[in-house]
Amino acid sequence: MGTFTVTLGVGDPQGCRYENVEVMVDSGAAYTVLPASMLERLGVTPYDMRGFVLADGDRVERGFGRTWMRLDGKQDMSPVVFWHEDSLPLLGAVTLEIFGLGIDPVNARLIDIDAYVLSTQAAA
Repeated sequence: MGTFTVTLGVGDPQGCRYENVEVMVDSGAAYTVLPASMLERLGVTPYDMRGFVLADGDRVERGFGRTWMRLDGKQDMSPVVFWHEDSLPLLGAVTLEIFGLGIDPVNARLIDIDAYVLSTQAAA
């Protein structure tokens, strides 16, 4: 699959102030990864430390938080991982699912997708 970037608006915890950042669309990443300095500047604080396995197999611990985001004309809260400054910001699968978006790799764009519900029947 080819790679492409989109502009993600990252907001403060109140959803009042936003900064735009170019992020690589990465369905292989579970969470959206952003520079810690950007998140701190916006007043976002981690509420947890979580472990992550890198592509080379190394394991690291990083801050984990949640804040407002704007993407493709929509606005919602999403988890975010606090990362170092020299890393490429990534838009992960959880954020894509929250926004109801999928990846069109042929045209290098995000597309609206329907969510699936397992069943509307009550368990017997």
